Amino acid sequence: MRRSATDLNRFRRTTAMLLFCLGLLSSQGLAQAPATRFGEVVPRDVREIYDKGLQYLVSSQNEAGDWKNGGEQGPGVTGLCLMVFLASGEDPNYGLYSNNVRRALRSIISGQDGATGFYAGNHGHSSMYNHGFAMLAMAEAYGAVDDRDLWKGGEKNRRTIGQSLELAVRAAVTSQKKNQFGGWRYSPDATDADTSVSGAVLVGLLAARNAGIEVPDESIDKAVNYFTKMTSPSGQVGYSGGFGGFDESIPRISIATLIYAVARRKDLTQFKATLGYLAQRIENTSQDHWAEYGRYYQAQALFQGDVEAWEKWNKLLVRQLKQAQAADGSIQGQQGTTLGTSMSCLALALNFRFLPIYER
Repeated sequence: MRRSATDLNRFRRTTAMLLFCLGLLSSQGLAQAPATRFGEVVPRDVREIYDKGLQYLVSSQNEAGDWKNGGEQGPGVTGLCLMVFLASGEDPNYGLYSNNVRRALRSIISGQDGATGFYAGNHGHSSMYNHGFAMLAMAEAYGAVDDRDLWKGGEKNRRTIGQSLELAVRAAVTSQKKNQFGGWRYSPDATDADTSVSGAVLVGLLAARNAGIEVPDESIDKAVNYFTKMTSPSGQVGYSGGFGGFDESIPRISIATLIYAVARRKDLTQFKATLGYLAQRIENTSQDHWAEYGRYYQAQALFQGDVEAWEKWNKLLVRQLKQAQAADGSIQGQQGTTLGTSMSCLALALNFRFLPIYER
C-alpha cells in the first residue's frame, strides 16, 4: 500500500541527486570528482575505491541480472549489489548504471515465489538471509526506480517493485509468526532464531516501512523485543536461541545497535550499552571471520549512533579498503569477491548518504 512516505522518499532522493550533480558537473565528469552532498566534500579516496568497486560489479554481472562469479550467491547478494548502484548518486533511471539496476531488479522479482512472497531465487540459492537483504534492496529501489521501464516484455512474474515488496513483507511476517522467539533463522519455517538472520530481515522490514509499505507494529515490536533479550548489560549480543551466549562479536553488537536506532528505540538501555561497546572499540574494523559483513553493519551502527565515532572509524576503514582492493576493483571476502566487494562498498556508502536507510 502506497503512502505519503513514498512521495517524501522520492522527493528526498531527487533533491539529493540534484545537489550531487550540481556539485559535480565539471570538465572531468561525474565519476572522476569527489562526491559532494550539502556542501560536504567526500574524500577522493572514498570515491575512487567506490567507483572501482562499481566497475567490478558492472563487469561481473550476468545478463540475467545476478552475480555468480564464485562465492555466496542468491537474491540477497543481488540485492546488496543493487544497493551499491543505488547508493552511488547516479540517476537509477537514466544514469550510467540504469541498465545494471533494471537487470538486478528483474532478477530478484522473477525469482520471487508468487504464492509465499519468499525471494527464493532463480536457482534455489536462498534463505531468510537472502530474503532480508533482497527486501532491503527492493525497499531502497521503491520510489526511486521508475518500473514502467523495468520489463521489456515476455518475462514471467512481471510484478512492480511495490507489489514485490508487499509480498516480501508478507512472507517475513508469516515466517515470524511461526517462530517462538519472534525472530527469524535460515528457513521461512524455522521455529528457532538467531540475531544475524533476524537482523537482516528486520532491517528489510524497517526499510519497507520507511518507504511507505504497511508493516504491522506487532511484528517490529516482537523482533525488537527479541534483540533486547539477546543483549547483555555490557552491550554484548548473543547469537541464537532466546538468551545467553554473549561474546565479543562486533558484527552482532553492530546489528543490534542498528536495529535499535532504525526502529527509533534509542531510549532503550540496550541501545546505549551496545553503542557504548562499539564506540570504545572504534579501532576494530572487523578484520576477522566475515570481515566484510562486520564492516557493513559497523559502519551503519556507528553512523546512526555516534557520528563522531563513525568519522574516526571511517578513516580507518578507507585505509584498510584501499590496501585490500585489487586492480580490477574487487575486494576479496570470506564468501567470495561479489559479497566482499558489495558489502565493503556499502560500508563506504555512508559517506554519500543517498539511500534513506543511510540517513540519520
